[in-house]
Amino acid sequence: MRPRSLGARIVAAFVVLALAAWLAIGATMFVILRGLDATATTSALADISQTFLVRFSNTAGQRDLQAIVAEIRSGVADSGTTIHVLRANGRLADLGDSGGGPEPADAITIPADSTRGRTISGSVTYTDGQQHLYAATVLRSPSAAGTGPRAIILSRVDQSGAEALRDVLRSLPIVILVTLIVGGPLAVVLSRSVSGPLRRLASAASNVAVGADEPVPLEGPSEVRDLTDRFNAMAAELAATRASESELLANLRHDLRTPLTVISGFAAALSDGTATGEAAARAASAIEEEAGRLEALVEELGAIERLRMGADGIHPEPTDAGALLHAARERFESSASARGVTVAVDEPAEGWPTFAADKLALDRILANLIGNALAVVASGGEIRLSARDLPGYPGLVGSAVALTVSDDGPGFPPGGPGRAFERFYRGDPARTGQGSGLGLAIVMELARAHGGTATAENLSPHGARVSVVLPVVPGAGS
Repeated sequence: MRPRSLGARIVAAFVVLALAAWLAIGATMFVILRGLDATATTSALADISQTFLVRFSNTAGQRDLQAIVAEIRSGVADSGTTIHVLRANGRLADLGDSGGGPEPADAITIPADSTRGRTISGSVTYTDGQQHLYAATVLRSPSAAGTGPRAIILSRVDQSGAEALRDVLRSLPIVILVTLIVGGPLAVVLSRSVSGPLRRLASAASNVAVGADEPVPLEGPSEVRDLTDRFNAMAAELAATRASESELLANLRHDLRTPLTVISGFAAALSDGTATGEAAARAASAIEEEAGRLEALVEELGAIERLRMGADGIHPEPTDAGALLHAARERFESSASARGVTVAVDEPAEGWPTFAADKLALDRILANLIGNALAVVASGGEIRLSARDLPGYPGLVGSAVALTVSDDGPGFPPGGPGRAFERFYRGDPARTGQGSGLGLAIVMELARAHGGTATAENLSPHGARVSVVLPVVPGAGS
């Protein structure tokens, strides 16, 4: 069963890693110590055989050889050492006694080029079924005549494995203790360095639901810090959205109160008979007008979401910018004249640009921009419409077209151009009038649906300019 918490998983991983490390260290120590023990045993046997090298060279016969071997055996009897004499023909010498103990089950070969005094060591199975370590010291070179003793072989049962295991079992607890002393706190610190910031992040995430937006400290590994930084950015954006929504609700309450008051008042007048004749007709007309205003407001509220969800897809068709702007001027000429405002179209010297765009979307873009301008331009003021080709624009691929609406009204308030296209933003009432603050947001979404964008700026000494930049081919934005 896997641990559920991250801290427990880190500790468990440390335990598994420690066990694997201890096993690897123990195995490595065993192999090294076994080799060292085997080398030490064969070296000790070689030292003993070298001691009697001169005595063997002076033996005069079988009886002397037996005496020397017997003397050697008595000296090493307590160490479990067996002694055999190897003749030149490769067979063991028969010394006429039974004290030699077990013999090699396989022949021990002395290299032909071995010189006197050379020691050959190794491991071989003996007749007792055990593995023996041996040291064979050459007593005479192959060139020496006769079939007498060629080498003396001293052997002991191979205990190197058992000795190495005992050494490992004595040393490994120290390794384990050091690992626990050093690695245990490191595992705890690592666990806390990761799980601590994550717990704070989880706590902050639960507090977001109740409106707490205090940023989480950037702590822990870089990945956790990156996650925390993104969470803080998300929480800040969510807080800003909540504030904007609160502002929107306040604006909606304000925008809804006036038409509802008018509708309620005139409806009551019609109901109780106060409004009769021409007064009744005016009341009905006012109710119809305010109901239309409410319907337009509700439509604006749903327009952006439909655009973002793709419900209002665009249908591009070839468009002449000149014809588009002149049609928009004619559509608003009557209402502009009633306000004493002039709507003019700037004729470009190089000719009108052409591009592909959705006609209904373009009509709504220009309607929103001209409608916003009419709401703030005073009598005697002017609104100018223009269009121009752009060989390139940041964020767009290929050629683009800029549609611009300028006015000589009060302009945007400080900071307004940068926030003009936010979906819930309403600037100075002198600029936004009685609108809901969604008109320019809809303009931006329509521009983005074509792969373009929109910009807003103030003019000097007063006035504002809003431009919609669209690619010549829709969807060519980066």
